[in-house]
Amino acid sequence: MLEAYLKEYLYYLKVTKNLAKNTILSYERDLLDYLDFIVKNYEIKDYDKVTPDHIKNYVKSLSRRNIKATSITRKISSIHSFHKYLSNENLVDRDVSEKVKKPKTKKTLPVVLNIQEINAIINLTYKSQEPLEMRNRALLELAYGSGLRVTELLALEIGDLHLNKGLVTVTGKGNKERIIPLGEEAIEALKDYIITARLKLNPKTQNTLFVNKFGDKLSRIGFYKIVQTLAAKANINKKISPHTFRHTYATHLLENGANLRSVQELLGHEDIMTTENYTHVSKAHLKSVYNEAHPRADGKEE
Repeated sequence: MLEAYLKEYLYYLKVTKNLAKNTILSYERDLLDYLDFIVKNYEIKDYDKVTPDHIKNYVKSLSRRNIKATSITRKISSIHSFHKYLSNENLVDRDVSEKVKKPKTKKTLPVVLNIQEINAIINLTYKSQEPLEMRNRALLELAYGSGLRVTELLALEIGDLHLNKGLVTVTGKGNKERIIPLGEEAIEALKDYIITARLKLNPKTQNTLFVNKFGDKLSRIGFYKIVQTLAAKANINKKISPHTFRHTYATHLLENGANLRSVQELLGHEDIMTTENYTHVSKAHLKSVYNEAHPRADGKEE
């Protein structure tokens, strides 16, 4: 019965919640590990026999296995969600996971580039008209100009672009579609790449937008290497990745007065709390500006 209910729950995540395949696999891994623990240690055969102490002891076992706090938090979230489902479906008498708390994790702000840094990186791609440089230019202009997730960006097909209208259609998490406006720099870079450079890279598929030097779809690792190479040339010492362009896009929008709800929609965030993380980055930037400029900041004297 334990595994049968788990299969029902995973089906619920797929059909009702419309979650992405990788997200469902993550839930499945977490819950199989949890079920393995309570069956082996307590011979549990019925979810009604699970107690809060059983779950707390499982969490303690994760700490003994030196699993990171962030991973433990994710596993507890999976357990909370599963037991809430069991309770809502009247498969158990009560949700025994309610009082199991997540460990406190240190919140780290995402790495963001300032205007000078983002310009320094992108401007390097304008020094050559070689096909790969034109691809890199289009890739980075689009990454910074749209805030797409890396997976969304690399999955784009030419048909997703509506350059005459200045828009791109993207399929995000849970197969949810959203339409993102593009700026002039991104539009021009994409046009130049598609018309002049892409065919010279001998793409193996007709529709894939970004391809590598072999004509295959550009990979995450390939994108990462491009960013790392350009960041080094631009003397950027921050630890950045392709995802940094999404963080920078969101932060710059908020710094320049964009509405939080609008940014949430552009990023495709389901929960506005996720978007609010970028307001902390924006505030940190303002504090930095204040500290540098105000005569009495940080103990400065006039």
